[in-house]
Amino acid sequence: MKIQFLFYLLCIVSFAGCQSPTQNPEPASDPDVFINVNAEGVIIDGYDPLAFFTDGKPVKGSPEFQSAYKGAIYRFASADHKKLFDEAPEKYKVQYGGWCAYAISLGRTAPIDVNTWSVIDGRLVIQHNQRAVRGWEKDPQGNLKKADKYWPYVAGNKGKQILTDEEKMFLANVNRKGVIIDGYDPVAYFRENKAVKGSEQHAARYEGATYWFSSQANLNEFKDNPEKYKPQYGAFCAYAMSRDRLRPIDPTLFQIVDGRLMLQHSQKAYNLFNENLDGNVKLADGYWPGQVAKKSGGKVAYDSAVK
Repeated sequence: MKIQFLFYLLCIVSFAGCQSPTQNPEPASDPDVFINVNAEGVIIDGYDPLAFFTDGKPVKGSPEFQSAYKGAIYRFASADHKKLFDEAPEKYKVQYGGWCAYAISLGRTAPIDVNTWSVIDGRLVIQHNQRAVRGWEKDPQGNLKKADKYWPYVAGNKGKQILTDEEKMFLANVNRKGVIIDGYDPVAYFRENKAVKGSEQHAARYEGATYWFSSQANLNEFKDNPEKYKPQYGAFCAYAMSRDRLRPIDPTLFQIVDGRLMLQHSQKAYNLFNENLDGNVKLADGYWPGQVAKKSGGKVAYDSAVK
């Protein structure tokens, strides 16, 4: 497995359809040309951007009143609104090319729902859904700064996940696609007491790793409570961690210990871990922060086998 390091303690997981991150994308020279438009080239689903400012609500625009700006067609509810936009498009345009603002702050794109709009510092931002709204509202100014910072890079990477500075704080055992637990569903270990393969059609990111799920229900369950379902020790072998080592895992060798998912490298590791379960959990818990401090933010190889 390739090991990468990643992401976001404050983030309550986001959107499906995640990709493995690009670590060093080139920023777009004009990110606003990377736009979220429909088949007709219309942005914001045809809603009038002025209405969010003047009417305080989404109002559908008309093909009778429309303007082209940076490759997108904006529609308006009146000639007056079109005139105001044409005079100051930068003032009234939707931010981040019409993509979800919270997703951009996390280093990726997601579609929008116009009912999740807000105006912050005189700028129109729209979110993906109510979960994104909750994430954004935890720190609107901070998230706005992150979105501004990452927007050129996300646009330059055509909307695919980038490696954000926040992600570098984390250490996760992921495969070449950036997927943790080799794509097995973390919720299924709890719900079905067995290893169940997930699918990239049901995906979410958390703490720098992409998780796959076997159903939308499990995906939603994880998004609502990721701390409950995430694997311990970044999905490295729990027994090896109790010996201060980073080792790979076999996703079929697992156990739930005091409500925590622990994975092992081999049957031998599983057996040794359980010879002194409480003691080994305590040791692993003690060593894990040091491993994160030493090895997050860059590439590392697995340690040699525990003897």
